[in-house]
Amino acid sequence: MTTKRPILFPEIENVLKTINTETISNERKDSLQPLIDFIKTKVSNSGKIRLNFICTHNSRRSHLSQIWAQALAYYFKINNVQCYSGGTERTALFSLVVETLLSSGFKIKSISEGNNPVYAIKYSENEHPIIGFSKTLDDDFNPKSAFAAIMTCSQADGGCPFIAGAEKRIPITYEDPKQFDGTPLQTEKYKQTSLQIATELYYVFSQINS
Repeated sequence: MTTKRPILFPEIENVLKTINTETISNERKDSLQPLIDFIKTKVSNSGKIRLNFICTHNSRRSHLSQIWAQALAYYFKINNVQCYSGGTERTALFSLVVETLLSSGFKIKSISEGNNPVYAIKYSENEHPIIGFSKTLDDDFNPKSAFAAIMTCSQADGGCPFIAGAEKRIPITYEDPKQFDGTPLQTEKYKQTSLQIATELYYVFSQINS
């Protein structure tokens, strides 16, 4: 008897139907393998899987990675996964990231406004929302030990050689869509970055029980 996958919001499911992991290069798959190995080891030991996605400003790539990772862990029924994000600086979750996630089917509610807004981000009806806001990697909201630090930008990877409490440090970097802010291409480029992150994390979690 086949067990059905957990159900994401329909719009997110539709995005996942467009994903083709064959578009991921072998070189890129090599970069993703340490994350796959980390998760597999934790699963085999029935341990908590804490993933902290880190970039300089915790405003774009790290949030996209955190949110897609949490949704895809649920989709692939990988239990005990807790996803976080942080930066070497605190700024704000960029508004176009929120719009990009909304267009992908996530349901997002603003729960605090100001210079660093706080959002509740849902991917499924019955699951706890992800709390999204910009924070430094050592913020009290983030884990202090036994986590993988996934470096989503080269600046943070190069500028932050030591991550206190990290069990594993894994560079999986992405081009910054910020370079297209204020241009006619900005919406398209943010969607491209989001889809690349979703595709690669889909591949990661699809490998855990294979």
